[in-house]
Amino acid sequence: MDFQVVVLAGGTSKKLLPLVSKEVPKALLPVANRPVLSYVLEQLEVSNLKDLIVVVEGEDAAFHVGGWISNAYVDRLHVEVAVVPEDVGTAGALRAIAHHLTANDILVVSGDLVSDVPPGALAAAHRQHDAVVTTMLCSAPVSGPTESGSSGGKDKIKKPRRYNVIGLDPSKQFLLHIATGAEIEKDIRIQKSILRAVGQMEIRADLMDAHMYAFKRTVLQEVLDEKDRCQSLQEDVLPYLVQSQLKSEVLLNGVLQAEENRNEKISSQTNQAVVSRILANASTPSFHELYASGNSGSTPVRRIHKCCVYIASESRYCQRLNSIQAFSDINRDVVGDASHLSGYSFSAHNNIIHPSAQLGSRTTVGPHCMLWEGSQMGDKCSVKRSVIGRHCRIGSNVKVVNSVVMNHVTIGDGCSIQGSVICSNAQLQERAVLKDCQVGAGFVVTAGSEHKGESLARK
Repeated sequence: MDFQVVVLAGGTSKKLLPLVSKEVPKALLPVANRPVLSYVLEQLEVSNLKDLIVVVEGEDAAFHVGGWISNAYVDRLHVEVAVVPEDVGTAGALRAIAHHLTANDILVVSGDLVSDVPPGALAAAHRQHDAVVTTMLCSAPVSGPTESGSSGGKDKIKKPRRYNVIGLDPSKQFLLHIATGAEIEKDIRIQKSILRAVGQMEIRADLMDAHMYAFKRTVLQEVLDEKDRCQSLQEDVLPYLVQSQLKSEVLLNGVLQAEENRNEKISSQTNQAVVSRILANASTPSFHELYASGNSGSTPVRRIHKCCVYIASESRYCQRLNSIQAFSDINRDVVGDASHLSGYSFSAHNNIIHPSAQLGSRTTVGPHCMLWEGSQMGDKCSVKRSVIGRHCRIGSNVKVVNSVVMNHVTIGDGCSIQGSVICSNAQLQERAVLKDCQVGAGFVVTAGSEHKGESLARK
């Protein structure tokens, strides 16, 4: 398809402390005992997009990510790992590697995206509309465990969350407005030229920008060069392109003039005719072409660009690992309702117990669980809706619910772990109780201690 692919893998995001470290950057955080970056790389491979630039923030993170890619994808993908400074932002990362971008179109994918939406579908939509940018939108995920872990299995606390406010044209092909972050709570302000052209707009708060974009390279590089303060693709570059799509210069009598943008009534007979034509026939030119050609439909006199969307089906899975809660949610989903993403075959009991794992007497591993290679569990243990990594040593009478336990973790007798994340090489001494906690790599939780909603890490 002649797309150049850039995967923005990040570095050691502060929002994910204490889960991340110099040795385990964000891209290598485990989702169902696989690095989260593997989910993006395999989707790209399936779409036959195999020539990639993986951008990593920081030398240490790049060393570990590059080493893992070399081992896991040798002879499968052609990957160049590019190092950029930490905390430059997504736009800053692209600006830093702009000299590597040569194709007509650039596909930019966030390395923390776990999704079954084929990237090739977004690329095809981008080419179909000859857009300057096409962004993938998906249903906004809910947050929180499916059950609270109480004995009755009740108290469901799934929480819908607003990620973006999106404005779409009636055909749901073109992006008219996008707000994110603090902008979500502000009044919606739309360019009058856009409203006059399209006539009506659908506002959606149930969609999420998935951080997968197709850009026309020349336009992307122009924006990055001219708007040198832009740091974020989502918060800076995309809104700028959306707001300016009908704001280009107007050619009148051979003289370039700035287009008027004063307040006018949104509805007019001309606008109603435009909307009617859009709705009447899908093959009718978009509002961009109608606007560019003027009311008479004559030769184009205005310069415009198109900002398009590809909206994934509601049945598709799509979520970003950009917070500790999202880390827990995605791990839960990929061994649960979205198990097709894991790449593993689940047992008749809807779980995976590695053949080398050992279970004590009267120990149960319930549905939607994973117990990985070399791990050992003592007698009378219970595991529910949890992921346990490699070579863990777990004593007797231990309960693990709605949790992620990484590799080489030691858990003493009588411990209770609920809604928590335990990083590699951590140790829980006997009878420790954790609820909604994060335990950093190598940390020791003392015997008999109880912790709720805490982040425990070495200083």
